[in-house]
Amino acid sequence: MNTPYGLEIIDSCLNCKLRKEHSFCNMSYGLMKTFSAINHQCTYPVGAVLFVEGQMPRGAFMLCSGRVKLSTTSREGKVLILKIAEPGDMLGLSAVISGTVYEMTAESSTPCQINFVDREALIEFIGKNGEAGLRAAEALSREFQSAYRDIHDLVLARSSAGKLARLLLSWTDGRDQAEREIRVHSSLTHEEMAQMIGASRETVTRLISDLKKKDLIRLDGSTLVIRNKMALQALAA
Repeated sequence: MNTPYGLEIIDSCLNCKLRKEHSFCNMSYGLMKTFSAINHQCTYPVGAVLFVEGQMPRGAFMLCSGRVKLSTTSREGKVLILKIAEPGDMLGLSAVISGTVYEMTAESSTPCQINFVDREALIEFIGKNGEAGLRAAEALSREFQSAYRDIHDLVLARSSAGKLARLLLSWTDGRDQAEREIRVHSSLTHEEMAQMIGASRETVTRLISDLKKKDLIRLDGSTLVIRNKMALQALAA
């Protein structure tokens, strides 16, 4: 049975088939039973704002399915997308644990199913259970490492073309290098891609057009087809 947004209904964390090996919610049965009792299941349409940068944390959001855009805004109003969260990510965890404001804004980029956990309940859960504390530490470590890699790529890439090539290549992680063509489905607009690499929408549109002319990529509807991964890697270097 599906929700109105086409998402599979998950009645309980105990019988969830979406848990990943390294996600926060991949805990032992007893802890999952406790965790399931303190979270609240919600579904969101595209464009729903979960929390806003600078807001005091009400709690954390366990992303079960769908994708969420995490962004920050400069004083001049320029938006930079920091990450596209995937299922298994715990959003707002660092703010909940530190008791400081959310560092970014979270907005659903696809329909999502999310488990919300109130801050006080989550702090008590982590404090009383060593396994949950370890999972929280692992989640924060992955968050830090991901942020470091993104900043490294954004700062060290010499040009907008290099940054865009790095972004496109990041969508092929785990794919076979020997594949003649790599097909990647992306729901990002040119504006959102620009916000991820710190460029303008016009620049991204021009760069994508250039890559298509050079036969490095092509677009089949919303599917990006990478035709020459090695050439993109050279551009990103």
